[in-house]
Amino acid sequence: MKQDYYGLLGVGKTASQAEIKKAYRKLALEWHPDRNKSAEAEDKFKAINEAYEILSNPQKKQTYDQFGHAAFTRGGPGGPKEGGRTYRQGPFTYTYTSSGGAPGGFGFSDPFEIFEQFFGGASPFRQSARRPTYQIEIDFIQAIKGVEKQVEIGGKKRKIKIPSGVDNGQRIRFSDFNLLISIKPHKTFKREGVNIIVSQEIDYPTAALGGIIEVPTIEEPVKLKIRPGTQSGTLIRLRGKGVRTTGIFGQKGDQYVQIKVRVPKRLSREQKRLLRELEKSFS
Repeated sequence: MKQDYYGLLGVGKTASQAEIKKAYRKLALEWHPDRNKSAEAEDKFKAINEAYEILSNPQKKQTYDQFGHAAFTRGGPGGPKEGGRTYRQGPFTYTYTSSGGAPGGFGFSDPFEIFEQFFGGASPFRQSARRPTYQIEIDFIQAIKGVEKQVEIGGKKRKIKIPSGVDNGQRIRFSDFNLLISIKPHKTFKREGVNIIVSQEIDYPTAALGGIIEVPTIEEPVKLKIRPGTQSGTLIRLRGKGVRTTGIFGQKGDQYVQIKVRVPKRLSREQKRLLRELEKSFS
């Protein structure tokens, strides 16, 4: 039986991403095989990285919380349907293998690459050269929709395809190199996992009486109904208007519109008079 991922990292199920990262950092340094020479170091190091790979990804973590290790075995909701097969999605390659002689194990990423990605470069212990890693900066919308780029790798021009839904800091593995994704912030959209967050101002009459407003999405503007009495800070969900990710954990997120009621800084005498009369009607 595999050890519980939370137990491996020594955190609880309610641990924040910051707490998970802190626990992983401490354990990865302690059990790195180039530093720890005990017989169990390599297996422990792999297990720690496997746990971190799942718990540091909101979608994988949600699947694990719901189904446990069974989610990543053959036939599980996050696992392969047939053993020993490789699937490709753009530059991503997913290989399902057998684990410990039992069919249906899930082929996790190279633990040394996870370690190096986390610590921002090559392992501080390992001296041998590893796969070269390059960084590319793309726009927010390009990351959401996917993009094809012409880059220079090792002095040669190459055309690469970046799939839709990549996130900031994500590493894409190509045939002979890794690509680290950096995403420029967007002035309107913010991303939280597969969801998009947009702040939208409305005036006080619309908040009080209701109405129809237009809000931006990553595809095109949509009309949104504001209910009478809407309060500042209200979140309105637009189903399916978020990020579409690719691969075995592919999902389509939502967009959340956070309403902010705009209060005018300056009022005319007539506006002040009307507001005072309105105030009296509520007393």
